[in-house]
Amino acid sequence: MKKEDILNALKEIRKEKKRKFSQTVDLVINLRNFDIKRQSINTVVTVPHKVKDRKVCAFFNDKSQLVDTIKKADFGKYKDKKAMKQLIKKYDSFIAVAPLMPAVATSFGKVLGPAGKMPSPQLGILPSEDEKTVKELLARINKLVKIKSKEASLKISIGKEDLKDEEIAENALAVYKKVFDELPRKKENLRSILIKLTMGKPVKINID
Repeated sequence: MKKEDILNALKEIRKEKKRKFSQTVDLVINLRNFDIKRQSINTVVTVPHKVKDRKVCAFFNDKSQLVDTIKKADFGKYKDKKAMKQLIKKYDSFIAVAPLMPAVATSFGKVLGPAGKMPSPQLGILPSEDEKTVKELLARINKLVKIKSKEASLKISIGKEDLKDEEIAENALAVYKKVFDELPRKKENLRSILIKLTMGKPVKINID
């Protein structure tokens, strides 16, 4: 898949009627000769440009000025199922300082784990709470794309339509490369690749 082909497809989807909200740009990768039960893809890629502003909550010792914080002394408040449910719904991602992880796992693991929001070395365990470290991680989280195959068609959000076409294309290439590397039979596993806006029709991208 070439950048030029992605840019041409983006020109096509931008011809559609503008909506009253900023639509998401989705990359759709359709697979073939891929046994979803035996050959699943479950990975994360950091793309060059921001995908979205994610709502993040931190498990820290001290209150942060950069991110909503739950301190260890407040963990007990979330024993209430309703409070825990609201917490999971409110935030896209959770981060934590490393020394607090055992307590986080005990208090929140049973709910955050199944929701796919548990802090991990890849997705948000920090060595310290200093401002520079937190800022860098928050910027990275907004560029993270999770890729998980639930069926033989991967629909992956790669940014908002407000991004420049060049930026969307670079995000698309980063995601495509990651998926391609995960495929057991590489190009033989690719049926087609499409790009679309939330409310728009998909446009096929040449993969020859």
